[in-house]
Formats: sequence, C-alpha cells, structure tokens
Amino acid sequence: MPGVAVEDQKVRYGVDRGVVVVVGALIIGFVVWGALSPQQVFDISGAALSWVMENLGWIFNVIAIGMVLVLLVLAFSRYGKIPLGLDGEKPEYGTASWAAMLFGAGIGIGIIFFGPYEPLTFYLSPRPGAPYDGGSIAAMKGAIAQSALHWGFNAWAIYAIVGLAVAYVSFRRGRVPLMSAIVSGLWGGDSSSLPSRIIDGLAIIATLFGTAASLGIGAMQIARGVEIVTGLGTAGNGVAMAIIMVLTIGTIASAVSGVNRGIRWLSNINMALALALAVFIFVVGPAVFLLNIIPGAIAEYVGTLPAMLGANMSEGEDMQAFLSSWTSFYWAWWVSWAPFVGVFTAKISRGRTIRQFVLGVLLIPSSIIVLAFAVLGGTAIWLQRRASELDAAGNTVGIADPDLAIAPDGTIDSLPLPAEIFFAVIDQLPGSVVISAIVIIMLGIFFITSADSASLVNSQLSQKGNPSPRRLITAFWVLCMAGIAVVILQFGGENALKGLQNLIVVTALPFAVILILMVVALVKELRNDPMIIRDHYQEVAIENAVKVGVAEYGDHFALSVEPTSTDSEFATGAEFDSTAAEVTDWYVRTDEEGNPVEYDYETGEYLSEGGTEQRGSGPEQSGSGPEREGSGGTAQG
Repeated sequence: MPGVAVEDQKVRYGVDRGVVVVVGALIIGFVVWGALSPQQVFDISGAALSWVMENLGWIFNVIAIGMVLVLLVLAFSRYGKIPLGLDGEKPEYGTASWAAMLFGAGIGIGIIFFGPYEPLTFYLSPRPGAPYDGGSIAAMKGAIAQSALHWGFNAWAIYAIVGLAVAYVSFRRGRVPLMSAIVSGLWGGDSSSLPSRIIDGLAIIATLFGTAASLGIGAMQIARGVEIVTGLGTAGNGVAMAIIMVLTIGTIASAVSGVNRGIRWLSNINMALALALAVFIFVVGPAVFLLNIIPGAIAEYVGTLPAMLGANMSEGEDMQAFLSSWTSFYWAWWVSWAPFVGVFTAKISRGRTIRQFVLGVLLIPSSIIVLAFAVLGGTAIWLQRRASELDAAGNTVGIADPDLAIAPDGTIDSLPLPAEIFFAVIDQLPGSVVISAIVIIMLGIFFITSADSASLVNSQLSQKGNPSPRRLITAFWVLCMAGIAVVILQFGGENALKGLQNLIVVTALPFAVILILMVVALVKELRNDPMIIRDHYQEVAIENAVKVGVAEYGDHFALSVEPTSTDSEFATGAEFDSTAAEVTDWYVRTDEEGNPVEYDYETGEYLSEGGTEQRGSGPEQSGSGPEREGSGGTAQG
C-alpha cells in the first residue's frame, strides 16, 4: 500500500450551507453587538477571559509544551520516515524553495507591532518571579528570551501539528483537508456528520478572530504611522477604520479575482522588504551591542525555558495577570492561527517525510522570528539605556534624558501606545521618515495577504475542503474578519489590545480541545501506516529467521522466504491481521458519495462510475500491485 492522494479520490465539493449560515450568523450578530455596545462586549469578554484563565488556562500550557514533545517523538521515532505523500513521491518543492516559503510564513504584522514593544516591556518590567530586576543587565537578555518563548518553537509546534495532520490525511490517506477529516476517525464518523461540521465551524471561528486580531493591530499601527509621517497628529480610531475599509476592499478584489500569482508576488516583495528593514536597523543601529547580546539571549532562552514554561496561574495574582496578558494569550492566539498556517505548511510540504517536516517547521520560521525580535527589541532596549543613568554595574538607576527615552520615566507606565513604539524607535535612527513610509506599505501588504489567505482557508473549510472554493464565500469571510477588527478598534486606545486578548483566548479555547483530539487521532493513524506495518513485519521476520538459523545451523546459514502455518511461532504476522478494518478500510477508491468503487491499480483507472458494496478495490484483491500507483496524481500547489 503506497498511500492514497486526495486528488485521486472522487470528491464532491460544495458549499456547506449549515456551516456558512450558522457561523456567519454568529459572527454578524457579534459584529452588530460590538458596534452597538462595545463596552458591554469588552466587559463580558473580560469576565470570560478571567474565568477561562483561572479554570482552564492550563489547557493552553499543556498544548504549548505537549505539542513540542509529541512532534519531536514523532520526528525521531520510526514514524519520522513516513512520507507526507505516496511511497517514493518526491517533494513538490526543492529544499531551498520550501525553506523560503516557511520563512515567509513567519513574517507578519505581529513582528512589526510586537518586535520592539514586547522586549522593551519585559526589560522594564520582567516576568513575576524572574531572577533579575527591571532595567538591569540581566533583564536585557531575559527580555529577549521571554519574547523568544512566545514566538519561537512552542508557537510553531502548534502550527506544525495541524500542518502535519492535514498533510498526512490528505496526501497519504486520501481525505479532504478539513479539521474534521483528522478527528472524525476517533468516533468512526465522516466530515458530513454533525460533530464533524461543528469541528470545522469552530476552526473557522478561531481563525476569524485570530486573523482579525492581526488586522486590527495592523490597522492601528498603519493609522498611527500615517499620522506621524503626515504630521496630522492623533486622529483617533476613525483613520484606522477607514484603513480597514480600504484594505478590505483590496482584499475582496484579490479574493474575487483569484489572482494568486499577484498575492504571491506581493508576499515576496514584503519578505524582501522585511529582510531589508532588519538589515537596515542592524547596520545603522547598535550593531555591536546586538552582536554581543544575541548569543547571550539565545543561551538565556534555552537555559530558562523550563522556568518560563513552568509559570502558571497558581503563583498569585501578579502571575495570573502576566500570563493572561502575555504567555497564555499568545498560546491561545497561535491556536486560533493554527488552521490557517497549518493548511499552508501542509500544502507546501507534500513529499517531505515527517522528520523533515517537523524539523523544518520548528526551526526555520522560529529562528528567523527570534532573530527579528532580538534586533528590534535589542535596538529599543539600547535606545532606552542610552537615555538612562547607569550605575557601575550597568544597571539603570534613573533617566538622564527623558526626551530621548522611549519610556520617559523608565517604567512601562510611560511607554507610548504599542502601535507607536515601532515608530518611536525608528524616529531615533537615520532616514526615519522614509523607513516609516516603507513600514506603512509593508503593513498594508501584510493586511491584504493575511486576510486573503486566511479567508481562503476558511472558505475551503466551509466548502467541504474544496481546493478552489467559491470566491463570493471567500469574500464573505473577508468581511467577517474586517467586522471583528472594527469591533476590536471600537474598544479604543489601550483597551483595544486588551479586548483583542479577551476575544482570542475565549474563542480559541474550543479549538484547543480539538487540537488535543487531533494529536490522538494522528498517532492512532500513524500506528497503522503501511510503512510502519511493513517495518514490523521486517523486524519480526528477520529476528525469527536468525533465531532458527543459529539454532539449527550454527554460524553458517542464509535467510530464505517460505510459507509457514498460521499458528507457527515463526510466522511473521502470527499476531497481526492484515485484513482488519482499521488497517484496510481507508485504502479504497470512493465515488462522490463516499461509496467504494472498482479501481485498477496498475492502469490507475476507475472501472465503474457507480458504487459497489464489495470491497474489491483493495490492493489485495485487485490482481495488480499498487506499487505502480506512485506515478499517478498531481500535487495541489
């Protein structure tokens, strides 16, 4: 059995009206509620956040830690050599192109928004219980290490588990790329059952809120950048909402036109601009300082990883507040982005082995993001220290020049709004006006490409996994995301970021439970993968043959293959039934209704259009070996 690719199956795609209507109605109702009573939404979501964090926040910590461990076990165990495709299938993209696309997946609005803001915040106000004080020498490395925790391996492990599961069931098990297609096997259902449709609906809701959060903070930052560059001064949320409207129109035009090449072109431009921006800041900024601190910060990250991951809600109110605002919020945000980024990583990873996929997705994007945070955050910290009074040991004891300090009084209370901090850092570097304008363009492109891609995934989830979904449905999900982003902006000022945290954590919780079920379902299927079964046969056969050879012939014998009785102690598969349903049922060709149909594995052709009750399409009854199948099918780009 070499596997089955989803495009080799006869699948009837179509709009899942139940999912579209129910989820769409819920989102529209939320947007209307948020527009009419934003404070009420803010208060209720805040109360819900507090309850979730106090009672269920541990779920997000379990996911952040557990997913890394599960992936590493899969990668370095016998499962690591299983291909995400048919046996012998080559990777669709070369290693360099694949790495570049994974790198591109890690570039987004969040780096520009949080890059200087988050490390500077942790430098001034470290995590409760941290073994150093704010403004100290140790706080510099600790601040970057804490940021690396939130954006590094643990974040990408959450994405990777979804991507791995989607790629495996689609390219090796022949099922549509739906979240329900991964989990439904646990109860023997299919993607049309009510539980399966609920799972896909929850995935859409999580993705909508997670992506809308990025769009909201992106619009806030674009608005503030426009005000700074043009000298208009603070104009409130009106500019941000106008920006959302304009960029939403651009996103819809992109989604409806279906010009994927244009989006890819924009993404490549943005990736080049992001690289150029990082190099510029490194060169004109504190290059020597960064070269000194980055290795130390990485070592700090590795050394303090257990302590940072071990922080939990039982450690008092200060820790609860910190985790709700930072660590647990990030875990929830990455859970909400997991369907979107997971499907993307799955699409570009066809033909890779599980080991290649896990190591690539964990290491490539997270390394780039951690370096970006080290450069942006390190520059912000250096600027703050340059304006501070330092003692002989290099610890901050006061502010020497409040006009040059990003936090004029040396505390987080005096920091500008998060949307302004990037521009406050750039303002102290050469060419600030030009760089700010470029960043505004980058944020606009990020907005369009993120919204377009996320809405496409949502459209696929609501159209039974259709790789070419209806564009009007895609445009509808764009509008839903924009509406949620507007609600977030309605909270206003500092409350906008707090409201974003409230909504993400609450809406991501159901999908967090689905992620755990997804891991269980994936491991269950991997245990019955044809390659794993063959490995088991190989080990048992060789072990038994060697025992017999040594016992009967001493040092001089050769191995041979011959039949045995089913009850023989030397029978390779004596304790295994290769015709059991859990091993063979999935390996059939089906019609559009999911009924098995006759299929010639040698010619790669269906023998009849109608369904059949006979499971005669399995390879053991086809009369021809399925090993020829590996040459059939075309990859979904």
